[in-house]
Amino acid sequence: MHLKDLYIDREWTLFLDRDGVINERLEDDYVKNTSEFRFLERVPEAIASLFGIFGRILVVTNQQGIGKGLMTEEDLRIIHDHMVDGIVKAGGYIHKIYHCSSLERDEDPMRKPNTGMALKAQQDFPEIDFKKSIIVGDSMHDMEFGKRLGMIRVFILPDGEKVAGEHFDFRFPSLTAFAARLA
Repeated sequence: MHLKDLYIDREWTLFLDRDGVINERLEDDYVKNTSEFRFLERVPEAIASLFGIFGRILVVTNQQGIGKGLMTEEDLRIIHDHMVDGIVKAGGYIHKIYHCSSLERDEDPMRKPNTGMALKAQQDFPEIDFKKSIIVGDSMHDMEFGKRLGMIRVFILPDGEKVAGEHFDFRFPSLTAFAARLA
């Protein structure tokens, strides 16, 4: 299967994980404020390019730093406003951001790999068809989330790193490389 064979148009929805896809992932830490939030290279421009292709772009992100008491919901809102501002300045758009602040051990149905955030998105945007949806993520939880919903799964993994291929449909070193392939 090739990306061009999917015939992606405005009927499609793009689900994006945040840390490691949109912004730099902090090792053994959480992005707790805007000074710690750093876009990955050319990501705002990549999202602007993808905005011209997909009908909806949604962010689905686990944020257990809130559940651990390291930050608040308000801190996260400020970070997300900052992120969206950078994307809009580049000509892109995020239709909505969904997050789960529960701890992994809580088994919250909203927390990836569970599908609660996608099902909530489908309530908000009834035109979402998961068979015409792509999840872009950098973890196996993201790939399992997409598999459970029947989405096309795009795994972000830097060049040189290895992982078994049966967990995803496509692999790219960055969101920017994925967007360039679709352009």
